[in-house]
Amino acid sequence: MLPCKRPAVFLIWAVLLTSLTACANSPVAKNLEQSLAADPKLQSNPVVFGESQGNQPQAQQNESTVQLPSDFPKDIPLYSNAKLQEVTPANGSENRVSTRWLSSDPSNFIASFYSSQFQTNNWQILQQPTDNAADVFEARRNDLLLKVSIQPKSVTNATPNQPQTATELLIEYVPNSTATAQPTPTTNLNETTNAIPQPGEPQFIGPIPPANLAVQPPSTANNQTTPTATPESQEFNDLNQIPQEWRQHIQDLAALGVLSIEPKATKSNSTTTTNQFEPGKIVTHREYARWLIAANNAMYPSNPAKQIRLASESTQPAFSDVPAKDPDFPAIQGLAEAGLIPSPLSGDSTVVLFRPDAPLTREQLLLWKLPLDTRQALPSANLDAVKQTWGFQDAARIDPKALRAVLVDYQNSEQSNIRRVFGYTTLFQPKKPVTRAEAATVLWYFGNQGEGVSAAEALKLKRS
Repeated sequence: MLPCKRPAVFLIWAVLLTSLTACANSPVAKNLEQSLAADPKLQSNPVVFGESQGNQPQAQQNESTVQLPSDFPKDIPLYSNAKLQEVTPANGSENRVSTRWLSSDPSNFIASFYSSQFQTNNWQILQQPTDNAADVFEARRNDLLLKVSIQPKSVTNATPNQPQTATELLIEYVPNSTATAQPTPTTNLNETTNAIPQPGEPQFIGPIPPANLAVQPPSTANNQTTPTATPESQEFNDLNQIPQEWRQHIQDLAALGVLSIEPKATKSNSTTTTNQFEPGKIVTHREYARWLIAANNAMYPSNPAKQIRLASESTQPAFSDVPAKDPDFPAIQGLAEAGLIPSPLSGDSTVVLFRPDAPLTREQLLLWKLPLDTRQALPSANLDAVKQTWGFQDAARIDPKALRAVLVDYQNSEQSNIRRVFGYTTLFQPKKPVTRAEAATVLWYFGNQGEGVSAAEALKLKRS
């Protein structure tokens, strides 16, 4: 039956075409021609089938058009997995610049990142997140005022390959020149108050990180921040004075922002930063305390349970020679609060002095570090046990408190701190001062053998 219908169909088309050809100028033919013509709007606004230009993700449109201002402050830390969406420049009535970002990472990851950045990079924290829906940081560094608002939100028009949730990041800042020229009440980023609380005032929220932490180098000017060029990374040019295997350890820690160097004083009574690590210089108690917290927190950036909290300025000092105004008080007090160093808080009522500028000894190097390797209380130890394991000829000179750390360190095999730093030795020399290079080599690895993390691994994770 079907083949019989085809001639009829061809006949109908032939008659229709003949009629159109014969009546090309008739009104009926013109109406039919217009109905079959292409839409002229498609020539100026082409659309790909199945996709509308208006339905493209907003992030894809903004990524190619929105960029950070050329004078964006280099000190502001940028979250690497966030895309810039919008920039609102300062105007005559409002001095602050606002940038809006989107990230697919959870808001607590981003909040942890900024908390770590502010605490370890010389920011004065004016406001910290509370139990509200949004995480809000307000911080100040030199003349730069900064407000970071972190707000989780849902994505309504998410594509199949796009996450259903996102985090909106609002970074607002008052440019350095504006913050310097304007009085304090007009430069506060918090519109509900009239002045920025200063240390000593009841409204002030600490802590104040050390003033001699590493300075941030320039970051990229677009929204694609590179983890390898982190704000706190630092290069040293005098590492040729130490063994080859130590050099990479120090560079890894420097790239993580762990090794902060005190500024050098000049003849003009000003201070300048330096790229000299001075690896043979003796490390002080305060330096090692600062590095110890920074290294531990850098190894576990996304694990708050393993991080050490810095103390606030309002905390009662554990040591009489480290007042709350001391630049390294947050780190030293934080170690005492965590029970990682001997203090009256840990039951050592005779240890009332920290001696922040005294040289760090080898036995102190281990005593402060080993609890962060084992993550548990150090077991009891005696002199005979240390002699039988390490075979140190001078074991009797080791402080009884440090004997526990020395014995536990032996059980860590090749990842032992003593083996990694001092190599094979039958003399421990517990009272000998520790150099900067030796302290950094100890801090390069945290944990037990097979269950720890090195600075190289933490740096690789950060770059990925």
